[in-house]
Amino acid sequence: MGRADERRARQRGGRRAAPRNRTSPQAAPATPAQSGATTAVESPAAEAAEGATRAERRRAAAKKPPGKPGGPGKPAKGRIRRLFTWKKMLGAFFTVCLLGIGSFIALYMMVSVPQGNALAQTQSNVYKYSDGSVLARKGTVNREIVDLSKVPKAVQHTFVAAENKTFYTDNGIDLRGMARGLYNTARGRGTQGGSTITQQYVKNYYLDQDQTVTRKLKELVISLKVDRERTKEEILAGYINTSYYGRGAYGIQAAAQAYYRVDADKLSVEQGAYLAALLQAPSQYDWAVAGPVGKKLVQARWNYVLDNMVGQKWLDKSERDGMKFPIPKDPKPASGLEGQKGYLVDLANTQLENQLMKSQNITRSQAEAQVVDQGWTITLNIDPKKQAKLEAAVKSQLTSKLNGKKRKVDNNVQAGAVSVDPKTGKILALYGGVDYYKHYTNNATRADYQPASTFKPIILAAALDQNAKTQNGKDINADTIYDGTSGRPVKGSDIAFAPPNEDDANYGNITVQTAMNKSVNSVFAQMGVDVGMKNVLKTADDLGLDTENLQAVPAMTLGSMGASPLEMASVYATLDNHGQKVTPSILASAEKTGRKVDLPDPIGDQVINAEAADQVTSVLTGVVDDGTAKASVAQNPLRKGQQVAGKTGTSDNNKSAWFTGYTPDLVTSVGLFGEDAKTHNQVPLTGATGLIPGTGRINGGGYPAQIWATYTFGVTKKAKFELNTELGAAVQPTDTPSFSETPSETPSQTPSQTPTKSATPSQTPSQTPSQTPTKSPDPTTSAPSTPSQTPTGGITDNPLDPAGEQ
Repeated sequence: MGRADERRARQRGGRRAAPRNRTSPQAAPATPAQSGATTAVESPAAEAAEGATRAERRRAAAKKPPGKPGGPGKPAKGRIRRLFTWKKMLGAFFTVCLLGIGSFIALYMMVSVPQGNALAQTQSNVYKYSDGSVLARKGTVNREIVDLSKVPKAVQHTFVAAENKTFYTDNGIDLRGMARGLYNTARGRGTQGGSTITQQYVKNYYLDQDQTVTRKLKELVISLKVDRERTKEEILAGYINTSYYGRGAYGIQAAAQAYYRVDADKLSVEQGAYLAALLQAPSQYDWAVAGPVGKKLVQARWNYVLDNMVGQKWLDKSERDGMKFPIPKDPKPASGLEGQKGYLVDLANTQLENQLMKSQNITRSQAEAQVVDQGWTITLNIDPKKQAKLEAAVKSQLTSKLNGKKRKVDNNVQAGAVSVDPKTGKILALYGGVDYYKHYTNNATRADYQPASTFKPIILAAALDQNAKTQNGKDINADTIYDGTSGRPVKGSDIAFAPPNEDDANYGNITVQTAMNKSVNSVFAQMGVDVGMKNVLKTADDLGLDTENLQAVPAMTLGSMGASPLEMASVYATLDNHGQKVTPSILASAEKTGRKVDLPDPIGDQVINAEAADQVTSVLTGVVDDGTAKASVAQNPLRKGQQVAGKTGTSDNNKSAWFTGYTPDLVTSVGLFGEDAKTHNQVPLTGATGLIPGTGRINGGGYPAQIWATYTFGVTKKAKFELNTELGAAVQPTDTPSFSETPSETPSQTPSQTPTKSATPSQTPSQTPSQTPTKSPDPTTSAPSTPSQTPTGGITDNPLDPAGEQ
């Protein structure tokens, strides 16, 4: 059959001719004649069946039930393969891309560059006392816009080097940074950098600081438009004029004045690099208030800026190598925060920022931008009556006696105090310094001076909470006997340690109660090793002291770390609260239009067992009634039956003096600090006021205890501790003669004390009333028999300086 015949056969409905060169596997090869015959005589039925169209065969197959694997039906795997072919997947990818591009184009068309609203957003914050009366209003914006031509080119480059090296060549956005930011925001992780200078300018000037996906998308679109519509110089000028630099300064002109007392056009490259570095964390990097870590960080950031300038060929390396870090001048606070107001406002802002950082997972800089001059109404826990009483007590007992013209040392005396309700954790009063304008650093929150012997109760608390034992296996409690010999080597210590007592006095075998009363170094150095210094530091941290980066060494038993009155108030408030953690808070509430911040409860978990806390409190009543605070507190004429627990302390070389004490309803920590008025270095307090005879040493049982008593006895009523313990001075018989016969302060500590009392032995057999009379000859009562050995008010914190009282 020829091709024409085959075509005609198909048209008549006959079966399709078999392809050439193909044969049926079941039939023998046919000759050309046979093949032609077969095609010619095919029956009509066969022709109809085999001549069915492909469409008909597909419809027939679709009506059949799916077969089992291996059967005539199509396997499910085949359908999946048909569904996810590479062509379909590629098509879906391009579809998604087209939709994304279309959405972005629509967003780009819909979002326009808004009017700048940074000034409109800047509002006054209102700060109120706990009774609702206004403490302060703070919101006068310190901002002066300057033209970029007024800023030296090299100083301009410092900001570009710090924040966005590709600023002059990019299109205003960082896609990778934006993608990371969007992802972190969607996952609730806050932001993690990546913004260009253009994006930061858009956020500062056109938008707000909210961390939302919507705001970030707007920032992306507006940044692209601003980059197209504005010159790089206009964008850079807007950025450096709208950024917040700390110290209430918005813009580079205000910052130049606030930190270096010069106009922006007089800034050096070194100074510009510091201001550029500040933008990452204004408060943390402010040299005037930064701690050791903050100062290291800002110097590292400063070096980073200058090194980037060298890398960008904006600064010659030889010139850069000769540059020194430009230490800023002391700040001049804004008006309206005179006296104690500035200290109170700063602490309120800091605690609010801390809460925002924690709840939103944002940086300090971002938190500051949300708080400073943003229209908040912030109510403080400060009681205006107690605040006034505390200020009056400091004035009457200390500052009124200082005369810097007569005595240079008087210019170096700084006082700080914090008063806390142990049941609620509220900060009821705070003294930060003589005046916020005159002394910017808050003495109530500074943690750069040693707490000295006020640390000793923490050692005892650790011993009681850990059920610790002495080297010979005896339980440690108020009645435990220790060797009070001055300079005795500590047993069990990994390093040699043998601290002397004050005036090198030897006490022989004494109880822990007596050792606390007399602040005996040798006893508590040994106790710290007995308990384990790691355990001691853990207890200190649990109670409220910041122990990060501290080494667990025996010298810590002398209180050689840094601590603030606020931290010590937290520690003693936790003891007063029967071991339940107290984190003092100055914030009662913080709210603005449509927003209220949830504040944490200042009262936390049980950090040491109640019985241990109560026994420490019981022991500390002995310090007041028969120890280093007896003259100033126990015998104070203002006392009207209030039961008091507390501890004195005087640090290395008399650079600080403390008294932290408490009644059942009020805890107050008072610290005096020697700070050189010009250099701000730590210096001794010795000789201040000129009223202390002898060496003129300022002890914790002197002015700090007097300030404490004048304030506390003026605001508290008669009350007694409810203690779950049978040990310690608080539960001993009150008719023991030692409480009235043993003066613990000499005239050198309290000017009002008569010299005749200094000759009275400081310790008698009745000093340990918890022991039965049959034990009276016990060595615990063998105190120095000669008046010359009587401690003048405490024990030295400095092992190398026996003249320092604790």
